[in-house]
Amino acid sequence: MDNVIEVLLRRRSHRAFSERQIPAEDLTLLKQATLRAPTAGNMMFYSVIEVTDKDLKEQLAVLCDNQPMIAKAPLVWLFLSDVRKWVDYYHMSGSVAKGLAQGISWRAPGAGDLLLAMSDALIAAQNAVVAAESLGIGSCYIGDILENHERIVQLFNLPPYTAVATLVIFGYPKSQEPLAKESLRCPSQAIFMENQYHVARLEELQQAYAAQEERLREQRRLPFDNTGTIADFYYFRKHESEFMEEMNRSAQALIDSWLAQ
Repeated sequence: MDNVIEVLLRRRSHRAFSERQIPAEDLTLLKQATLRAPTAGNMMFYSVIEVTDKDLKEQLAVLCDNQPMIAKAPLVWLFLSDVRKWVDYYHMSGSVAKGLAQGISWRAPGAGDLLLAMSDALIAAQNAVVAAESLGIGSCYIGDILENHERIVQLFNLPPYTAVATLVIFGYPKSQEPLAKESLRCPSQAIFMENQYHVARLEELQQAYAAQEERLREQRRLPFDNTGTIADFYYFRKHESEFMEEMNRSAQALIDSWLAQ
């Protein structure tokens, strides 16, 4: 088996790190691997803020649903969708003026630009995560960074046409012991479709998530005194949660802010 496949198959999320710092040479390799990520038109519509300030990391931990591991992580990278650099370059280099002289009016970045930039940033983040794993460095995505849009913008002084894509923390795993059972995934036939979208029937959905549901039942984590289903588990714990309500509000504010410029 190719070494890249081995790295992908063994990768797990780590939420506890040792105090060991990532050496400069490995940090350089992480940056190089990140920059080799596929990118739309080779325009690299993303930026990465390395958060080293202790106070900033602590504020991030609070804003991301009070997760102290963020403040303790040796390396914290905030991945941004970033079209601002090109907007500035178009104007400052005279490209916009040349276009106006030819009757081509300036087009502000729109929803398509945002989605392209989000894709660029997320692909780059995954390159970083896989590269880190190959170096023995653990990582964890922090989805809660999509909450509290206005405060994150203020905290990092984000200008128009930049937007948070994701947050990733890195560090050497605190324990060398094997992690708990690997996270279960749906069988491939529940994910991969051919030629067109297939709307699953109830029986197919139950089969797709049967293994995960059984594990939750073994752990006695299902609602209604462990008699509920995995649908109940995620419906009440995630879908109807306060943090998802805030995440949706914040994400809408992010989109509105981008398109309002």
